[in-house]
Amino acid sequence: MLLVLDVGNTNITCGIYDGANLTTTFRLMSKTPRTSDEFGMTICSVAERCGADVAAIDGAIIASVVPDVMHSLIAGVKKYLNINPLVVGPGVKTGINIDTPNPKEIGPDRIVDAVAAYELYGGPILVLDFGTATTYDLVSADGSFKAGITAPGVRISAQALWTGTAKLPEIEIAMPRSILATDTIWSMQAGLMYGQIGQTEYIIKQVKKETGLDELKVVATGGLGRLISNETDMIDEYNSDLTLEGLRLIYAKNR
Repeated sequence: MLLVLDVGNTNITCGIYDGANLTTTFRLMSKTPRTSDEFGMTICSVAERCGADVAAIDGAIIASVVPDVMHSLIAGVKKYLNINPLVVGPGVKTGINIDTPNPKEIGPDRIVDAVAAYELYGGPILVLDFGTATTYDLVSADGSFKAGITAPGVRISAQALWTGTAKLPEIEIAMPRSILATDTIWSMQAGLMYGQIGQTEYIIKQVKKETGLDELKVVATGGLGRLISNETDMIDEYNSDLTLEGLRLIYAKNR
């Protein structure tokens, strides 16, 4: 069995695969400081509570955009699972050619998403990840990472509203019933969500225009991706487990 760990700016998304089947998923907060023992014990205990056979885990892979947690996380996996995890980075086989001037600048999370999207859906494809930041990554028909766009995520925009103003409250991030808001919370939700939808549709249109790829497939993932994809016909597929699937595929390529 394989443990996959996607370390994002907000959460660590954990998954356990039995072969190609994702049997267990759970999340930890990535901003909570933890020792290696806390990481190891938490991962094992939560996995067991989810019904996983921790003793059967014989492999692990990590993709991280948060360097500060890596020492403790890797040490915890080694100590409690007796596994030396594969870390996505330079030298790891991915099957994706990074065709940009500075390949090392491309985050491992984006590479993992690109691998999964290309393997599952083919190319050319535009991969959207609605996380702390919203990213748009273009993969060509031959599996080359060609370009990436980075924008503030919905949560970052929301936090800017309620921390940068004196009277706007902290709100639930949710799709409002209409854009025609009549109170403060509703108006904030309308601006955040419809603003994100508008941004998403415009960027997709512009990528198609500049590439000439009118039939470009668009796939989305990330915590808020389902909310956005439900409100636009410009996203062809939503896959909540795209990043985890990419980690599994990369691990298989490096065995």
